[in-house]
Amino acid sequence: MRILITGHQGYIGPVMVRAFKRAGHFVAGLDIGYFRDCLTTPLDVLPDQEITRDIRQISAEDLRGFDCIVHLAALSNDPMGELAPELTLQINYEASVRTAQLAKSAGVRRFIFASSCSLYGAASGDEPLTEAAPFNPVSVYAISKVKSELALRELADDSFTPVYLRNATAFGVSPRMRFDLLLNNLMAWARTAGNIRVTSDGTPWRPLVHIEDIAAAALCSAEAPAGTVHNQAFNIGRNDCNFRIRDIAQAVAREVPEARLDITGETAGDLRSYRVNFDKASNHLPGFSPSWSIERGCRELCDWFNCRHETADSFQSRRYIRLKQLKHLVAERQLTATLRWMDDEESTTNDRWPASTAPANADARV
Repeated sequence: MRILITGHQGYIGPVMVRAFKRAGHFVAGLDIGYFRDCLTTPLDVLPDQEITRDIRQISAEDLRGFDCIVHLAALSNDPMGELAPELTLQINYEASVRTAQLAKSAGVRRFIFASSCSLYGAASGDEPLTEAAPFNPVSVYAISKVKSELALRELADDSFTPVYLRNATAFGVSPRMRFDLLLNNLMAWARTAGNIRVTSDGTPWRPLVHIEDIAAAALCSAEAPAGTVHNQAFNIGRNDCNFRIRDIAQAVAREVPEARLDITGETAGDLRSYRVNFDKASNHLPGFSPSWSIERGCRELCDWFNCRHETADSFQSRRYIRLKQLKHLVAERQLTATLRWMDDEESTTNDRWPASTAPANADARV
């Protein structure tokens, strides 16, 4: 098949490209390039074609000739949404739906949307949530995923198959590493500063999933018979990878026993708390069998640090924190305040990033 992966220069993108290429598919990537210079290890597999394009400015011609689009492109994490909610909705929701509409008009038959378990938000009850659970988003990022799923459903017909992969909180090693993600962040603090500090009471639930399992789910969704995935949502993760935040911190402490673990409870509880049932994907997404446990993921992250000389300062730099990278590009006048690349003649004194007290990442020091 001919596959187009949007957002292929992000955290998950290189792993996604590798999975599809190794399966024998032609793979093109489309990306605006915000994070192209954030490589931490060389790419071992390259796409067959690269298109540099703002997802808000693509045309049907950009999409013509592809059998399937895997749509990763989005502004990630909750602080980004709080900093610029209108941009998060514009890029994550409006541009996603427009991309799907253009794809359908260009003859693309399958559209795999990277959604999120965060759309369950503040969940009530003790039972893990299936795909039939009500949405209860508590962030602009999660709202953008809910609105996108609902709009994409309206496009489904005999010629166009959207699939919604509701990914759990990602972790794992990528050629473009991120440390604004829960497990990655806690491991980075343990290995560079010798402490694992959770400032909440650690009770909220989070499901975790490795980025290789996310890529595997997308590959299975692309290769599955249309009737098995048509207009279907799948929670992507493992049932044994639902944890309270304190349990995740304790898993990191077991892997790095010399690090001190403190759960202080000094901050208010996190509204986001959800346990998720992953049976549907495991039983009904052909070929999908997630393989990464939290223990294996902790070992992988430790091995990554063993090969490098990261410090507490370096892992918190813009190379690893997506919001910091975007703020840097705006401050350096490479991007406008609307996150478009800025030509010299477009430069104005009004292109400033919105002020915010939002933290640099979503889950650090939870």
